[in-house]
Amino acid sequence: MQLRLPALIAALFFSVLLGGCHTAKSLLPPNLRPPSENTGDALKLAQAQLMQASPCCSSFADFSYRSMLPWEPQKFVLGSGSMVANLNGTQSYFLAFRLPIGVKLPYQVALKSELNGRWLHASYLFAPTAVLLDEAFQPLRSEDIGLCEHMGWSDETTGAFGSLKIDNAKARYLLVYSSAEQQSGKTYWEQSPASISTSTAASLQMNSTGSFSIPHGPDGTLWVGLMNKTYEKALDNAVCKKAAKGDGVLNTLRTALPLPWAGSDNASRHSSPP
Repeated sequence: MQLRLPALIAALFFSVLLGGCHTAKSLLPPNLRPPSENTGDALKLAQAQLMQASPCCSSFADFSYRSMLPWEPQKFVLGSGSMVANLNGTQSYFLAFRLPIGVKLPYQVALKSELNGRWLHASYLFAPTAVLLDEAFQPLRSEDIGLCEHMGWSDETTGAFGSLKIDNAKARYLLVYSSAEQQSGKTYWEQSPASISTSTAASLQMNSTGSFSIPHGPDGTLWVGLMNKTYEKALDNAVCKKAAKGDGVLNTLRTALPLPWAGSDNASRHSSPP
């Protein structure tokens, strides 16, 4: 048996070589294979499914607000099988909540959108629009939530983060959907695989470097709930846009931390002779 094992290994090796690229590709782990899906095709399919759905609601009073806003961010999957609204001529999946009573104003609602797709170049995001309503279901404020990317050490702290400030005592309900502007927009994404743990599922989905603009789409996974410390910290450290180019580290340090002898040199140059 010991003599047969090396022979079997050698036979397997040569069969891979003879099988060509297709066999070699099938033996590669998923995160090392080139992306097979196309963002445009996936988006078109998702958009077609949304447009084929029959909307249930077209005014703010039509929605059911029986669900209480979660006390911490909770996962919601929006897509095929979810209810659809038609607001201002735009169809969208949605979430509707009652706001908690007795929470001290102002407070923050946390939102996080996950990449919809296995590969960065073939992914898109559900970008939320939030509408605050009073007890008569009249809108108090509508806001397209800006998303900022954060790559954390876990799936919980990785994604496109946003927040909504609740500061109106008349606010009773919250509707979350995706406006026409959001569905046609993009979110800046700065990919840095070296800065994250290679053991997380999120890192296995990434196999690119550089910066990208992730398109928005009609469906996806969205986390919504009252802001907690984990989400607050991720949002504080999130990247919202490409950083502006500076004058370099040395020039920045000279400005921020003047050298101790710089002042004396300047003083000696400008001092009048005795």
